[in-house]
Amino acid sequence: MGLFTVPEARAELEQLRPCIDELIALRADAAELAASLTPEGAATTLGGLPELKAAQARLDELMSTIQQTGAELKGFAPLLIDFPAELHGVPVLLCWLEGDEELGWYHRADLGFAGRRPLPR
Repeated sequence: MGLFTVPEARAELEQLRPCIDELIALRADAAELAASLTPEGAATTLGGLPELKAAQARLDELMSTIQQTGAELKGFAPLLIDFPAELHGVPVLLCWLEGDEELGWYHRADLGFAGRRPLPR
């Protein structure tokens, strides 16, 4: 996969919104189901092991959908998605973190999340 421009990455993120929203909701359901299956776990109305297995399979599909775009899934909880790009000739990752309203951050590819900065306007 190639590099994204900022507009391309923003458009791809918008296309992925339904997938991201489903992933976040399903992640919570899977966590509740998994907890309910432990000896000290509280009961849930979501189901049991079959529902957990189905949720895990769907989560795998959703994560694959994100990665097939060329984006990199860097975090699961919270969800962190990076889009490989270049700014001023420097390799960067355009960085979206769960809770961000838009794709407004980047970091140099060699620095990681600690080097995260706002995208220039």
